[in-house]
Amino acid sequence: MNFVAGLTLGVFGVGTLLLTGCAGPAKPAHPAPAPAIVTADDAQRATVAMYNPIGRFVVLNFPAGRVPPHDQMFFIYHGGLQAGTVKITGPERDNSTVADLISGEAHPGDEVRDQ
Repeated sequence: MNFVAGLTLGVFGVGTLLLTGCAGPAKPAHPAPAPAIVTADDAQRATVAMYNPIGRFVVLNFPAGRVPPHDQMFFIYHGGLQAGTVKITGPERDNSTVADLISGEAHPGDEVRDQ
């Protein structure tokens, strides 16, 4: 056997070993992402329309048809931080209702949530 034939056979043999060593079930480079879970936001939300510091009550505006029953507690958020607690007392008209300020403070435009 001459030198060139031996070298060719050696390179071919090493190449074959390398290629067959990696043979197996192909795995995807990136696993498929899990399906997104979407849940409805059932939280009731409102905004503070008016605040009376002397009477310590607020007028809240709710989305159409979402005015809560009396005696339900809500939390007031100012700038994303909890600033107070209110209790729905009524009266109500259209999408607005009155709530007593139990603790903290309120400002017009603050967000009100039940959670």
